[in-house]
This record gives sequence, structure tokens and C-alpha cells, in this order.
Amino acid sequence: MLFLYVVLLLTCAVLVVAGVLEQRRHYAALAQIPARVLVNGIRGKSSITRLCAGALRGGGLVTVAKTTGTAARFIHPDATEEPVYRKLGIANVVEQIGIVRRAAAYRPDALVIECMAVMPALQEINQEKLIRSTIGVLCNVREDHLDEMGPTLDDVARSLSRSMPVGGICVTAERERLPILKEEADKRRCRLITVDPESVTDEELRGFSWFTFKENVAIALAVAELLGVDRATALRGMWDAPPDPGVLSVERYRTPDGRRLRFANVFAANDPESTLMNVRQLEQLGAIRRPLNVVVNCRPDRVERNGQMGAIVPDLAPETVFLIGHPTKSARDGIPPDWSSGRVVDLGGERRGAAELTRAILAEVGPDSSLVAIGNIHGQGELFLECLAELPPDDVGEPLPVAHPPEPEPYSWVASLNAPAPGLPVPIPSSAPAEARHQPARKQP
Repeated sequence: MLFLYVVLLLTCAVLVVAGVLEQRRHYAALAQIPARVLVNGIRGKSSITRLCAGALRGGGLVTVAKTTGTAARFIHPDATEEPVYRKLGIANVVEQIGIVRRAAAYRPDALVIECMAVMPALQEINQEKLIRSTIGVLCNVREDHLDEMGPTLDDVARSLSRSMPVGGICVTAERERLPILKEEADKRRCRLITVDPESVTDEELRGFSWFTFKENVAIALAVAELLGVDRATALRGMWDAPPDPGVLSVERYRTPDGRRLRFANVFAANDPESTLMNVRQLEQLGAIRRPLNVVVNCRPDRVERNGQMGAIVPDLAPETVFLIGHPTKSARDGIPPDWSSGRVVDLGGERRGAAELTRAILAEVGPDSSLVAIGNIHGQGELFLECLAELPPDDVGEPLPVAHPPEPEPYSWVASLNAPAPGLPVPIPSSAPAEARHQPARKQP
């Protein structure tokens, strides 16, 4: 028995020593990255991560980035990227240790990384132990993951605030719960900076070849300004940045009977507020137009969310609402009883084939109309997208305007809510050009 106790104690001692050594090694890797930007929030984290990385690259800073959204990606300083390998396909915050180690090998000026934690305690560990960001981003507070961070939006705001760097800087575009964020920032001696989305002009937004929001661009511009990159340079870097695989997109198709269809994939929004914002922006840009039709995909494990998507149908004001997936009753019950300006076509059913669904939907749309897919992509939503992708593209018609405007005069537009904490170091990386920096050979995952 004594022998077993000795073995147990030795094993525990070895594990403790190994853990201490691993932590020291990780902190040493973090110390080799002067500016570390941790992007947190409910919607748009992956896009903001890419925008920030593009802005910093445009300013000549050696920048590594990592996203965790629709498809996790490790983005190298030259903007090339590769999927993040995960054992058994399971995401775990511990993978951030390997990401930091790979990033440090480049001796970068900056690391921009998306927060992959949901539970409040894990968000704090992700910040305090794994990333130790010098600049935090808290893009917005929306209705999602209420089981883990809720039940109220105030609780979600406080939970997300756990990723704020103590004694650092946090950038946000959130307005409704700004007082809560300021209170949480004061607790952490964190300088909270709020951005004005309207400071981004429509002309600047048209510089993108993909759809993004003014809030996201404004946040990236604020981060770039903090790291010494001027507005015009940062914008050009963002325009050249590759979009996220799950970015809001619009495709033009020809149906088998010759009808023209504009299709907007808004599945990635996944909450009512973001869904409405996406659809309204696409309308304002002219990417989709009336008559408008909506497809709501339902999932049995997202019954509440199905109902929320049904509830926003009057705000979308579609001509026809198609319900697919299961149980479609949850979405139909969410549509207000007094809504009568359109019609509801229930095509739900667990065993209904995707090809049959697609034929039924295309047969109902007009000769020149728009179709918007909302809700959750998994299940019949994915199969529906695959069937649509087999349709021939409609090359007739003017593409959305994409033109880089002339360089504007740089100006400071960041509004600070509170004074910097005493002795707060603002991370300013080396001004040496990226070409002069040594970059070791890239390792394969």
C-alpha cells in the first residue's frame, strides 16, 4: 500500500512540474508578441478578426490571426490560411496554446485571435491564462447562448466583459448596454473605447468585395489606430483581406424554367436582431430587392430560436414564407396571428428530400425575385444550399459596386469613455517594415 501512495505522489509531482513548465513556456511565447488582440462578442467575431488583421497587415505590421467561426482558420502574415486541425473535430480552448506557439514563431508585431469560449469562467481563463490580450474587442451583446451566459442580456454583457484585459484597452460598438460595460471596465482598470459606426461612410463600405457592417469596420479602424496605422492605410488593408467562409453572401441563379433568382444566405446570423440587420443592409445596398421570399429552417433542438425567427416575419415583410426542417410548427406558432400581408408554405418534415423541397420553393417564387434563408443552417438548410448551388448562375445584371475610394484625410474619431488607467502601456509594435523582419519557415499542422 505504501508503494502505491509513493507512486501516486510521484505522479502528481511530475504532473505539477510539467504543468508549471508548460505555463512558463506559454508565457514566454506570449512575451514574443507585443500586441495581442482578443475579439469577443456575440455576432461578427470572425469578420472583425479578419478586418483587424487586414488593417494591421496593410500598415506593414507582421500579423498572425486565428478565427473560430464557421470554419476555424489560422491566418499567416502573408494572408494565406489553413484550417485548424482538431482531434475528433471537437473545439477546445486549450488549442489556443498551440496557436500562440505557432504565432510566436513568426516573431509578429500582433496576434488577432477570436475568443472561442462561451462559459463565463472559460472566457476569463481564455483571457487571463491563454491570451493575456493587450487590446480587447467586445463587438456586441445579443440574444444567444442564454443558457450559458444569461438569462438576461445584462448577464450576457457581464459575462462577455470577463474577456476585458485588466489594465488594458477594450474597444466596443455596443450601445444599449454600454453603462454595464463601462462599469465592468472600471472594475478591471480597463480603458473602454466606443466607436461610432456612422463614422464609416457608405463609399468606404463599398470598397469591400464582400458584405460587412459599419460596426465591424469601425472597430477594426479603432484597433488599427491604437497600433499606429492610419485610417486610409487600414482601410486598404481591410479591402484586400480575404473574407470569412461564413460571410454574408448573395448569389444570382437561373431556375430550370428560366426564372431569375437572387439568393441571400443569412443562416450565419442565427439570432433575430442580426438577421434583421443583415437583410436590411442587403436591401439598402441593392443586393436583394422586392418581391422578397423567406426560407426558415427549423431544428428540433432549437425550438425557441425557431419561434424567434417566426416572430420577425412581419418585420421582413415577405411575399411568401417557406418553413422547412423540423418541427416547423414552432416557427409557424411564432408568426403573429394578425400577420396577413403574405402567405406561409409549410414544407417541413424530417424525411422530405432536399431536391423535393428545392423544387417546391422554386415553383412558388416569382419570375424575378429574391429569396432569403434564415434560422439555423444545420439539417435541411445545408441540403437546400447544396441543391441551389447546382443551379446555373445568372450572369445578366449589374454586379454590386466595388470600388476603392480615394484616400481620405486621416482624422481621429475614437471616443474614449473614460481616461486611461494610470501608467497604462499602449502596445506600439516595432516600426520596422515587415519585409525586414525575419520569418521562420512555416510548419505544417
